[in-house]
Amino acid sequence: MNTSDTTFSEAQLAKEIERLANEMFTAPLPASPGISPEAAIAAIPLVETTAIEPPAADAPATPYFLELAGPPAISNAPPASPAFAYAIEPEVVPQVAASPGIFDAHAVKRDFPILDQEVHGRPLVWLDNAATTQKPNAVIQRLVRYYEHENSNVHRGAHTLAARATDAYEGARQEARRFLNAGTAEEIVFVRGATEAINLVAQSWGRRNVQAGDEIVVTWLEHHANIVPWQQLCSEKGARLRVAPVDARGQVILEEYERLLSDKTKIVAFTQVSNALGTIVPAREMVEMAHRWGARVLVDGAQAVSHMPVDVQLLDCDFYVFSGHKIFAPTGIGVLYGKKDLLATMPPWQGGGNMIADVTFEKTVYQPPPWRFEAGTGNIADAVGLGAALQYVTALGLPNIARHEHELRVYAEDCLKTIPGLRLVGTAPEKAGVISFVLDGVRTEDVGGALDLEGIAVRSGHHCAQPILRRFGLEATVRASLAPYNTRDDIDALVAAVRRLQLGRPGSFRTV
Repeated sequence: MNTSDTTFSEAQLAKEIERLANEMFTAPLPASPGISPEAAIAAIPLVETTAIEPPAADAPATPYFLELAGPPAISNAPPASPAFAYAIEPEVVPQVAASPGIFDAHAVKRDFPILDQEVHGRPLVWLDNAATTQKPNAVIQRLVRYYEHENSNVHRGAHTLAARATDAYEGARQEARRFLNAGTAEEIVFVRGATEAINLVAQSWGRRNVQAGDEIVVTWLEHHANIVPWQQLCSEKGARLRVAPVDARGQVILEEYERLLSDKTKIVAFTQVSNALGTIVPAREMVEMAHRWGARVLVDGAQAVSHMPVDVQLLDCDFYVFSGHKIFAPTGIGVLYGKKDLLATMPPWQGGGNMIADVTFEKTVYQPPPWRFEAGTGNIADAVGLGAALQYVTALGLPNIARHEHELRVYAEDCLKTIPGLRLVGTAPEKAGVISFVLDGVRTEDVGGALDLEGIAVRSGHHCAQPILRRFGLEATVRASLAPYNTRDDIDALVAAVRRLQLGRPGSFRTV
């Protein structure tokens, strides 16, 4: 169905997402009402492989995140009432169960119009998903509908469009709550992205709770966005930043991490999935270790939310952050989850309209969370787009996405290993769909440029994660990263292009 010139109503959007979900899967298995989430995931058959040998016998049969993580629980409780005079009705979310069939990435790809083009005369192969994901028609058309029928400022208007915009905006907050399995929508703060969310916690919670002599713990895997704000806070307060090491495969050394924790530890901040290596950390175990010492925990989920189910209540983290553009939503919108009682103790980060209840020249009374952290006019349209993206991903089924990407990553790594002079960087047994590598004698920027000439988009550089690359003696890698719309054809194109480059054929870039 070509939706490029179509504007959907809300009901049509729900039907379209349900149609897409049904189209994505074939050969469904008989329904088993009593089956556990773990067994349901394990029952999803992998696509048969003939191009490569199966994984080595000592490789883990199923990653732990596939074994432990089922779909986020959906609460049947009514949403909490926000601090405004009128009721907010969340958008209808299609209750599309994740089908235990074979995932059809080609069908998914057809719903992303940007992927239907050529670059330098070659079909576009988008393998730069860890930098940003592309947007499905369901999200694009939701934005069109908002601007054509609902555009207004929110919360303070008495007219119809203000009510529509507010319903859409607060409905997106409810959608984020459902997606993360937060206890209430009041635990969901809209921000520009994960970077702003981390800075908000560092400045609001951190300035009030971190003092001289205290310690903050991070890991070597962190993105700069989860290092710099804590460095700044430590410098301001006289606190100490401590770093948990990783081993030669890119895994956090849990024994060393646990040794860093003490009664001086005020907050621990770590990524759930490394953006540079793809390593999946044992987040729940790390949260439990930190809580034993009374420390708060922030989990950076920017690279996790599009690859695996996330349940913040199961993780028991105090804060969780992610960016919308990493999960098929527009840029400039993201989410900070914080436990309700914790957010209530935090002062506003910025002042202005929307976050106040009453203002006089003598004092200001602030709104309760989450609105006290949303000063000024928010990114209303893109929050609505985020809600549509989360609906879309939920309809596809995150367990299905995780299994598809796991199979595709194993296939890609096995193929790349056959190229002489290619070194994979980050070989932890528990990984998401991120593949980093270097090629002997070829600069990473030249690999990226050569691949672009063949229509293949990857990321080359330090990936805003210089410490972890330097841990491996590198300043840069080439990174291919996966999404539900990637296929084996994409991987075959990547491997063939890298092999040609390694052989030094005409048009390739060699430095030695």
